[in-house]
Amino acid sequence: RADVAMRLVTFEFFLRHGSLPNMWLVRLGGGKDEAALGDFGENRKCAPFMLFKTQILFYFSDCAGMPGTTHLRATFGLRPNCFSKPIEMRITELVAQGGIAMNRRALMIAAAMVAAWTPGQQASAQQPGVKIGLILPLTGPQASSGRQMLAGARLYQAINGDMAAGKKIELVIRDDGGVADQTRRLAQELIVNDKVAAIAGFGLTPLALAVGPIITQAKVPAIIMVAGTGMIVGTSPYFVRVSFTLPQQTMPIAQWASENGVKTAVSVVSDYGPGLDAQNAFKTRFEQAGGKVLEQLRAPLAAPEFAPFLQRARDLKPDAVFLFVPTPQAGSLMKQVLDRGFAEAGIRVIGTGDALDDEQLNAMGDGALGMITSYNYSAAHDSPENKAFVAAFRKANPNLRPNVVGVSGYDGLHAFYKALEKTGGDTNGDRLMAGFKGLSWTSPRGPISIDPQTRDIVQNIYIRRVEKKDGELWHMEFATFPNQKNP
Repeated sequence: RADVAMRLVTFEFFLRHGSLPNMWLVRLGGGKDEAALGDFGENRKCAPFMLFKTQILFYFSDCAGMPGTTHLRATFGLRPNCFSKPIEMRITELVAQGGIAMNRRALMIAAAMVAAWTPGQQASAQQPGVKIGLILPLTGPQASSGRQMLAGARLYQAINGDMAAGKKIELVIRDDGGVADQTRRLAQELIVNDKVAAIAGFGLTPLALAVGPIITQAKVPAIIMVAGTGMIVGTSPYFVRVSFTLPQQTMPIAQWASENGVKTAVSVVSDYGPGLDAQNAFKTRFEQAGGKVLEQLRAPLAAPEFAPFLQRARDLKPDAVFLFVPTPQAGSLMKQVLDRGFAEAGIRVIGTGDALDDEQLNAMGDGALGMITSYNYSAAHDSPENKAFVAAFRKANPNLRPNVVGVSGYDGLHAFYKALEKTGGDTNGDRLMAGFKGLSWTSPRGPISIDPQTRDIVQNIYIRRVEKKDGELWHMEFATFPNQKNP
C-alpha cells in the first residue's frame, strides 16, 4: 500500500520459521522495479539500505499472535513523483544462503498467511514499539542490586504484559559493572543508537550522577531505581525517583531511638553520598530530640574493612550504634558486627534496612534477631499486594527473596507504563516527565506517589524488628511513619 502524499510505502508478510534457513535473501518487486533487501542472519536484523535512492527501515520480529512465524515488515520512502498510481509490491524471490532458491510451496505459505491476516492485526503490528534502557550493575561488587532490579522489572512485565498505551514496551538491558564511566557511555549509546524513550536503573549515586548532563541535553527521562543521595533528582529536570532517599529512611529511626531509651549513639556508614546523607540526617534528628552522637565513623566504599570502625564504636560505649552500607555489603558488615559482640556489651544495633538486607537476612543467622531498622520495604509487609508480589517473585527467581531494590525495579516499570498512558503513548521527554509528576499507586511496599514539585518518591517508612517465623528471619514492621518526603 502507498500514501504518495507522504511518500511512504509499507510492505509486510509472514514466514514460517520451519520453512526457511537462517540466512536468506528477499527481493521485493513492483512492476519493473525490484530491490534486493540484503542478507539476514539469526538475529533477524539488517542495516538500513537504499531503495529508489531513499532510505528503507526494515526489521524482523517474532509474531506473538501467530506462533511459529516470523513477521517481516519494511517501510521506505519514495522520491517525489516516483510513482503516480498505487504501488503493488510482491515477494519475487527468496534465496537461501549459498544461492539455493526457496521452493514455490514456501512462497505460497507466506502469501497465504498475508492474505489471512486481518486489517486490525496489520494496524496493531504497525504501531511502533517503545524502548526503555535498563543500566544495571550485573557484574562487579554491586551485582546483587542489578540482579534484583532486573528481576523486579521482568516480573512486572510478566504480570502486567508488555503493552502500555497501545505500544509494545521493550527492555534494553545493559551492564555497567557499577562503573560511572560505563554508565555514561551506555546512556549515550541507548539514547543515540537504540532511541530509547527513557533510561532506568543506577545502582549507586555516582552512576546516576554520571548520566545527568546527558539526559538533560537529550531531554530523555531517567528513572532512579536505587541511588539514594537526596540531591540527585535536583541535578536534572529529567530525573524521577521510585526508590528512596537516605534522609527519608534515616530520620524515622533517629526519632524512634530517641523515644525508646537511646541517649547516646555512634554512627558507622559507607563513605559516599548516601552514607553522608544518612549520617547527617541521623545526627540532626537524634540531637534535635535530645540525644548525643559521640562520633561519626566512615568506612571506605571500595574494598571496605569495617572491623576498625566497629571496634572504635564499641570502645566508645554508646547506647546504640547506627549503621548504613549499600545492600550488597550488608552480609560482610553484619558478620563483623556480630563478631564484635555489641549485644553482649549492651549496645543496641540500629540502622536503615540496607544494613540488614532482606535478600541476605537468613544467611546472617540468629545473631540478627531483635535488631531494629527503618525502611520503606520488607518482604514481610502485610498486604495483599505484597503477598502476591513475593510469591510471584520467588516462583520466578527460586531461592531469591525480593528486597528493596527488587520492588523498586517493579515500581519503576509501573511508573513508566502509567506515565506513558497519561501521554497517550507520546514519548516526548517533557510530556513523559509531566506524566510522572503526581503519579500515585499501591505498591507491594504500600501507598507511594511521585511528588509533582520535586519528582521524588513519597512513601511510608516502617520501623521493623528482626524476628523468626516459619524457620526464616523476617523484618516484622511494628510502627509506621506515613507519607515521608525527602527532607
